[in-house]
Amino acid sequence: MALSEARLRRSAAEGSTRSSDPYSKDEKPEKKSSDGEEKGLGWAMPLLALGLLRYMSSTSNIIHDCDEVFNYWEPLHYILYKSGFQTWEYSSEFALRSYLYIFLHALVGGPASWFFSEEKVRVFYIVRVFLGVISTVTEALLVIALSRKYGKRLASYTLAMLCLTSGCFFASTSFLPSTFSMYAVTLSSALYLLGRYSLAVSVAAAGVILGWPFSILVVSPVTIYSLINGRLKVFLSGFVTSVFILGLSILVDYYCYGRWTSSVFNLLHYNVLGGGESHLYGTEGPLFYLRNGFNNFNFSFVLAFLFLGFLKISSKKYAPDLLVVVSPIYIWLGFMSMQAHKEERFLYPIYPLICIAAAAVIESFPDLFCDKYAIEDSIIVKTSKVFRPVILALILCVSHSRTFSLLHGYSAPLEIYKHLEHYEDAGNGSVLCVGSEWHRYPSSFFVPSYVGEVRWIDDGFRGLLPLPFNSTLGGTSSAPPDFNNKNKASESQYLRDIDACTFFIELDLKRPYPARGANLSTWETVAAMPFLDRELSPATHRSFFIPYLWQQRNVFGMYKLLKRIPKE
Repeated sequence: MALSEARLRRSAAEGSTRSSDPYSKDEKPEKKSSDGEEKGLGWAMPLLALGLLRYMSSTSNIIHDCDEVFNYWEPLHYILYKSGFQTWEYSSEFALRSYLYIFLHALVGGPASWFFSEEKVRVFYIVRVFLGVISTVTEALLVIALSRKYGKRLASYTLAMLCLTSGCFFASTSFLPSTFSMYAVTLSSALYLLGRYSLAVSVAAAGVILGWPFSILVVSPVTIYSLINGRLKVFLSGFVTSVFILGLSILVDYYCYGRWTSSVFNLLHYNVLGGGESHLYGTEGPLFYLRNGFNNFNFSFVLAFLFLGFLKISSKKYAPDLLVVVSPIYIWLGFMSMQAHKEERFLYPIYPLICIAAAAVIESFPDLFCDKYAIEDSIIVKTSKVFRPVILALILCVSHSRTFSLLHGYSAPLEIYKHLEHYEDAGNGSVLCVGSEWHRYPSSFFVPSYVGEVRWIDDGFRGLLPLPFNSTLGGTSSAPPDFNNKNKASESQYLRDIDACTFFIELDLKRPYPARGANLSTWETVAAMPFLDRELSPATHRSFFIPYLWQQRNVFGMYKLLKRIPKE
């Protein structure tokens, strides 16, 4: 009798429009509030949650790549303080980097530098807070768009992962064009889901031209479908935006480089049309991004790949719009994995999309059993619902473990350089020397004004290092003869007389070769902090914090600030 009743209920469900199916939110009548607007998550919770986490990222995030320092923080420092390091990409001869992107941040850094004239570290963190604010607003709008189109549950799951996954935590406040492209992808996706197609295309164009030109692959699906929906109006919006920003970029490049050129076209020519040798700056195998993605998103990265499989079950909910939004995950990973030169930051533009795709899979998990077991209160359907918060909690716990490990294992460089402000008695014109740790230099914002110069010491590196901007040669418009695009070391990049060094930065990893700090007659250690020894620590324990084991199983060196002992 019960079996017959269940079959009748199932037949009735299959023959209906499934409007009673709790998992087919797109077929439910839209709920309206008293003022006629669709119900969904309000702005308060996303802004509060994201704002808090982005502020934490602004104040505690480490610098993950020396490219962030030398190609972005250092030019910004030069614009604000007329000192800093210049890379060959900023030589007027090559002009691969856009000063328009730097000037955008100078709008915040400039007033901050006037207010905190002698506290450059504060300016550094104020710019970071600015980045956190942009991330908060764009991601909050994405969450709102998801809630209005697909319901509060999907939006809430996405919000949780945007807040707590390691990848988003670190990328959100990095001073990089790929991060700016991530903001643009996030905002463009939100506008597309809200039906604002013209704005979506305009934002996408800004992200490509002002941020990272190669991110055009990431915004292509949203752009194409927006053009299909809006046609001429959308095309004109994107075209006008592109021409305006590109023209502004060319004017700024002319002002800074001293000649008519376009950093956007120069970068594309270098990497796409020939002449570029990006493989000189680090190559990785085809699985690099898969390993990296799992480290930063753990199980949510795996779930994001399952989105296409779940789409067969939940196509009425998610196709075509959500598929359009998350499809760049597969396009971008496939394209970038084929390139020899790989960097973690290259995946930043798709980080929010990974969160959306994983959240959609978790939210749709009961749909695996819904069609087979139409009785809503069946044990299997109930159990599948319980798995949703369990899986989400597991992802967030592992993400926190990853974040904690990186922050506590590798934060020493930022903290050690801050100790320089306590040794002004060394006198104006002091020389800070850095050897093999040049790639962890946190920028000139951490070097007090009494330090006359920062110099590199030859510790065996044979690549081309940044050199100070030379105002006598024209500053930003200079084309120093020491620069080349072959990554060949310049004779002038090293200070040969180490006796001229007042301070020295050193990482002591307890290797067989002697450390400079061991010479107690010449150097005294004035500050030291533990630093995770990547080579000697097990991969699992160095990548994720495991209580009671992280400190025991990992090996640590000491990151040191040395001060020369005056000769009597």
